[in-house]
Amino acid sequence: MIKSPTISFDESAELLVKALGANNVADVSRVLQPLDVTETLEQLERLNTIERALAYRTLPKDRAIEVFERLDAALQADLVAGLQDSEVAEVFAGLSPDDRVALMDELPASVANRLILGLSEKERALTSTVLGYPQGAVGRYMSPEFVITHPELTVGETLARVRAQLDDAESVYTIPVTDAGRNLVGVVSLRDVLRADAAVFVSGIMKSPLSVPATQDAEEAARYCADAKVLVLPIVDAEERLVGILTVDDALQILEDAESEDAARAGGSEPLRRPYLATPVRSIVRARVVWLLVLALGATLTVQVIGAFEATLEQQVVLSLFIPLLIGTGGNTGNQAATTITRALALGDVRPKDVLRVFAREVRVGALLGLLLGTLGFTIAALAFSVPIGLVIGLTLLGVCTMAASIGGLMPLLGKAVKADPAVFSNPFISTFVDSTGLIIYFLIATSILGL
Repeated sequence: MIKSPTISFDESAELLVKALGANNVADVSRVLQPLDVTETLEQLERLNTIERALAYRTLPKDRAIEVFERLDAALQADLVAGLQDSEVAEVFAGLSPDDRVALMDELPASVANRLILGLSEKERALTSTVLGYPQGAVGRYMSPEFVITHPELTVGETLARVRAQLDDAESVYTIPVTDAGRNLVGVVSLRDVLRADAAVFVSGIMKSPLSVPATQDAEEAARYCADAKVLVLPIVDAEERLVGILTVDDALQILEDAESEDAARAGGSEPLRRPYLATPVRSIVRARVVWLLVLALGATLTVQVIGAFEATLEQQVVLSLFIPLLIGTGGNTGNQAATTITRALALGDVRPKDVLRVFAREVRVGALLGLLLGTLGFTIAALAFSVPIGLVIGLTLLGVCTMAASIGGLMPLLGKAVKADPAVFSNPFISTFVDSTGLIIYFLIATSILGL
């Protein structure tokens, strides 16, 4: 039996696992009952699919819907498989239209269609509006539930509109202002509305609006929302008609997901899209194995280069001692440049058209880094072996760093230009490319200076 309601997170996790292992539904409920929504989410994310469904079904109805709304879409889809149709229909109807669409993207088409047919006509229409935009577009993440006002309405009439839609609207802190044709003409903050006299017209207090088209890339729109520091970003169609709003919390979620995706791909893996402990082992393997195979094939270039210069190594065995140092330095230099430019692309600091400026800067950065490291490498190698060996190491470091930095800076821009994820062209690819190219530079310099 669970006696104390004030226990630590780790103790709750241990008790929850023990109760689930014994199929003791009463004890599962007792463990989860004192937890708030955030703590409940953290506990559910640590369970496997079957355990999560069992634990979820012990939650009170109101908290169950709130917890479901805050789960990642992939976990929601897993949970759907463990719930009864009536339970699924209830939580599905309780989601906002944009959250419904995110869940539908994770479900089999037959299940998604059955769920949307079970919605009311109004909710089905709202969901279909969001569903009509292509994946990756901000229209897919917007909310079609919002309060609008008009320039000719008074502050009092606007407040009445807010109160009437308070339960349904996604946000009321920033109110879009539209004309009779639903064209966006301004925005007004709830603070200004509450401050003004009830008889004042909205046209007297509204401000010029910021907006983005519904077809714009979601990450770019989210970045714009964050940079503009607005609570709500209006979304318009091609004719500037208001079709939805992007709230700042949704914008931050988009940016967080994009950051996680970039970090995973920069490390040579696909994003898990689930909390680590909630991800099946086979999914983790699938996320990593493709890149490992690609990098293994790329590494054969390094082997071929070493094989081509085998005679050179036989004449100067000492050259083999520096191979790990040189390819490691080249890979790290390229990765630094790629990471910097990938981040600059995400922030909008650089664009593909800046390719020549980026190339020129990275050549200079690489040359200066190579000069510093090359001088140090020359000194150490010359003292430990000989001046010619020191020259080989010093000049190779200069050439490798210059080449690696320039290539590392160009690859993310190339990826962006061909509509691919810049992170894909980042660390894993660059490390493989720079390893083989750096060895060619190394052996050519050694052959020239040492007369091999």
